[in-house]
Amino acid sequence: MPANGDQGPAGGEQGPPERPDYKVYRSRPGLLSRLRAPDLATLRERLRAKGPGRPSPDEGPREPKAPKERPPWRRVLKWVGIAALVWLALSVVAFAVSSQIQKGKLADMGNTLGGNPFMLGFPQTVLVLGTDVRPSGLAAPDEATPQKCIDAAGEGKPPPTTCSPYRADTIMLVRAGRFAFRKLSIPRDTFASIPGHDAQKINAAYAFGGAKLEVQTVEQFLGLDVDQVAVVDFNGFRDFIDAIGGVTVNIDTKVCSEISGGAENGGFSLFLDPGEHDLDADEALSLARTRKNLPTDQQGNPCPPIDDLDRAKFQQDVLSGIRDRMTSLTRLPYNFIKGPIIGWNAPKAFVSSMGMLTMPQFVLSAALGFSSKSQVLEPSGPGPFGSLTISQEECARAVKKFLGHDPPQTPACSPS
Repeated sequence: MPANGDQGPAGGEQGPPERPDYKVYRSRPGLLSRLRAPDLATLRERLRAKGPGRPSPDEGPREPKAPKERPPWRRVLKWVGIAALVWLALSVVAFAVSSQIQKGKLADMGNTLGGNPFMLGFPQTVLVLGTDVRPSGLAAPDEATPQKCIDAAGEGKPPPTTCSPYRADTIMLVRAGRFAFRKLSIPRDTFASIPGHDAQKINAAYAFGGAKLEVQTVEQFLGLDVDQVAVVDFNGFRDFIDAIGGVTVNIDTKVCSEISGGAENGGFSLFLDPGEHDLDADEALSLARTRKNLPTDQQGNPCPPIDDLDRAKFQQDVLSGIRDRMTSLTRLPYNFIKGPIIGWNAPKAFVSSMGMLTMPQFVLSAALGFSSKSQVLEPSGPGPFGSLTISQEECARAVKKFLGHDPPQTPACSPS
């Protein structure tokens, strides 16, 4: 019997309670909807039309459906994606930390450089320098430069008193930023005025005042401002080339080169025909240092004469080969797998003023920039002491093409 003692019409049990009269409201009724009466039947039809997963007001509660189990491949894909992001982040961190360490090795440049940490938005001029020290493996045992002298040269310092004088063997300007990546090489034997010294070959500035004086000399010679400097670290350069699996270069002249007496005397020999070649670290370094050919190759075939202008082109070919290796889609899996190793070794190829903020932008500029063909200052004739003379017209033409506008100062170029 019901608790309240009531019975139905025939003395039976109480029937179901009458259904209350629902009122239907809209959360944000429109102007015309306020004139219409609530319609409960229409609401039920809408609820039924939404599918069987949602009960209508006439139906009782339904059993909740068990959630569908995600397929295993989706879980695997999720964790693979997370692992890839972690691996990529580790590569970026390794690159940033290594860049900052290399920046800390650079000799004091005073207020010589005018760079800022926003290279992508504001194109900057980077002076890339390499010295003529002879690291082990590319020189006979009695000709190899002591390691302490190699370290000083790679840090942009003038030669210590206990080291033989060394000079700049590579003088290359790179314009990077805002989708630009242009190169301009200065032959090492170019006749130039050196601040505080007599006019002589431009590479001698490094022997007098290290990277700082070389920057000042180049700025005066070309009438432009150098924003950043990068000095080749030979040991770091080797490690970097090995980490990316070598470089591919395309040369347009035959090379028959012997560095420090060649392989027979403890140096290094390099023989290449015109065309494309895959080079390891020592071969790439040897090509970048080649300025003279042997009369014949190993088979006795004649080799064409080459000079310092060819060497400047070889150096740009090596730099372009590194860029292509890092941006090639076919090399993407290899570069990704070795990401942290490459990230750690890449900045070690140079001791530079570009730290953890600017160096990544330099690399990104190299990847995005439209790299032009090799550009080398063309001499107008011989100069004193076996040097090369560059005319002011050639300097102005080359700098305008390099910067994209006229040089900010009048180039001094080779003195009369």
